[in-house]
Amino acid sequence: MPKSIYIVAGEMSGDAHGAGLIRSLQETIADLKVHGAGGGMIETFTTAPFRNWIADAAVMGIWEVLKHYGWFKDQFAEMFAEVKQIKPDVLLLVDYPGFNLRFAKAVREVLPQTKILYYISPQVWAWNKGRIPKMAVLLDEMMCLFPFEEKIFSESGLKTTFVGHPLVDELEEQRIDVVRSNNIVGLFPGSREREVARLFPMMLGAVALLAKQNAGLQFEAPAAAPKLAVMMRRMLEENELSGLVKITDGGSHHLMQKARCGVIASGTATLEAAYYGLPYCLVYKVAWPTYLLGKILVKIEHIGLVNILAGRTVVKEFIQRQASPELVAAELHILLDSAEARLSMQQSLAETAALLGGTGAHERAATVVAGWLMGTRKK
Repeated sequence: MPKSIYIVAGEMSGDAHGAGLIRSLQETIADLKVHGAGGGMIETFTTAPFRNWIADAAVMGIWEVLKHYGWFKDQFAEMFAEVKQIKPDVLLLVDYPGFNLRFAKAVREVLPQTKILYYISPQVWAWNKGRIPKMAVLLDEMMCLFPFEEKIFSESGLKTTFVGHPLVDELEEQRIDVVRSNNIVGLFPGSREREVARLFPMMLGAVALLAKQNAGLQFEAPAAAPKLAVMMRRMLEENELSGLVKITDGGSHHLMQKARCGVIASGTATLEAAYYGLPYCLVYKVAWPTYLLGKILVKIEHIGLVNILAGRTVVKEFIQRQASPELVAAELHILLDSAEARLSMQQSLAETAALLGGTGAHERAATVVAGWLMGTRKK
């Protein structure tokens, strides 16, 4: 009898990672029926019914979610009806905790025989550890990306497997043979409009200060999307720095491998830079109400993923008011001028990147899912 799986991913990254897992899984189980909700990448491997909802589902922030509450409620009801009809062997939830944990609870109540697996663990260890025991009741297994997460979830009684970070495979594919330039500084202001609006002007302020100290420096900033490139070029003109900074359409991974150092918005890009050994500093700036709420909820020492993974300060973090042109320029000046500082950071970055688990994360995750589908894996 064919095995079936229902997958739910609500963001672009989840769509990519979910697709990688499903592709690997179908190499093991040829007659697998795949249903669910996600984006175009997962859809390639699925069977109807499948809803491509990423464009609408990937909303950020409490206000945006509330504005779309009615739509999410309808999607939840329709998907719940599909699951009850299909009765999949496995419900596979990919990140997206606000929706997926509620969906897991609803499915657990009506389909106790369906195994519920979670890929890419939500970062509740940072903002709501109280949810972990509840997750242990709802889920059959958690597949996490970071090694420290395995201990945190396992202690609650939840079966947990560290499968590694799928980002490693992507980064290895884009590795190039290049010698780092002595005079290129990378500016990585993020991938969202608000993020770029808050951080790029500050980065340009640091550029102006550094250029006064060293006229031979070159600055490059990869734009994550064409719309952001237009926005960033306009900021250059407004700050009269058009001749100093080169804006490129994409190319962040290439720049991370050729720049001498850089400044990076907090997020996945900081892990990417660590993997490629780029000395950098991290910047983070959000609206003050959001930051103050985060200070109440988030109970960890660092913001940067590299520092969290290492359990210590590997890269300097400049947060809110500290994310200033003066402080960032001073740190970049150290990284530009001190070979010892760069080498020390690169060694720490390499040690931290090694904790990501190496290539093959999707294959390891697929092995876990296959075990549940074939009945060879138990709690």
